[in-house]
Amino acid sequence: MSEVVTGDAVVVEVRVAQMPSRAVALIIDMAIQMIVLIAAYVALEAFFLVTDVALFAAVSIVLVVLVIVGYPVIFETLSRGRSLGKLALGLRVVSDDGSPERFRQALFRGLAGLVEFWMFSGAPALISSLVSQRGKRLGDIFAGTIVIAERVPRSAGHLIVMPPQLAAWAATLELSQLPEEVAMAARQYLSRWRDLSPQIQHEMGMRIAAQVAAFVSPAAPSGVPAHAYLSAVLAERRRRDQVRLAQRNGMTPPAYAQPGPPFQQQAPYPPPPMPYQPGGQPSYQPPAPSVPESPPQATPGGFAPPQ
Repeated sequence: MSEVVTGDAVVVEVRVAQMPSRAVALIIDMAIQMIVLIAAYVALEAFFLVTDVALFAAVSIVLVVLVIVGYPVIFETLSRGRSLGKLALGLRVVSDDGSPERFRQALFRGLAGLVEFWMFSGAPALISSLVSQRGKRLGDIFAGTIVIAERVPRSAGHLIVMPPQLAAWAATLELSQLPEEVAMAARQYLSRWRDLSPQIQHEMGMRIAAQVAAFVSPAAPSGVPAHAYLSAVLAERRRRDQVRLAQRNGMTPPAYAQPGPPFQQQAPYPPPPMPYQPGGQPSYQPPAPSVPESPPQATPGGFAPPQ
């Protein structure tokens, strides 16, 4: 992932395209260009459109320039940064500030591509991409662009599920006051949860859970980890949206998840992260297994951190 700063001083996180996907997209584009060139030459010779040798050479040069330079410039300008190869691989060229690619930038990239790929077999582009932190080739450096991946794997889908132990509690939630930006922050946290260190999982989860709890009631049962709390809230929010959509279309709305046993008896996710203590050992110790006499009650005052 990489961050770009827009013209409004807003930091946007984007996924930089990897070299293998860019290479495959380039191979597709070059194959299309070669097919167009071969077809054009065959047409010229078959129909004797140009009989003079000098004129044939001049037309050939014009065709080469139009296909090799004009193809990426025209496609990337009209499609806002996507050639046919990039479209097939889910890639797009954007400016360094995240804005769409402009004609001037596409022209710089097209002219640089003539030197990088067709004259030097891609060696300058390869070296520049390996040196650049954002994988920029020379054309991207001159044009002020970056290639990003639009088809990002959705890794959050299996995390935003309703924990069975929290289904009955989640059905009573008041979610109408939850702002979209807070829900988006929780969704992004869950999508990156497995890639974070235990310390960041704990600190970020507690902070976002506290933000969500300021707009959601009733409070969570005691001992619920932050990621489980956020997953339950977002899953219930999504289920209610599906219910409203199904009722609007005259379809059968999805049913509530079946409540599971009390939270402390069975947890379908890992135990809460251990508090971080620099220079020392974590203070968290797993509690001894026990069966509570009654289901845990909600703790007043907002989100209840793990005990």
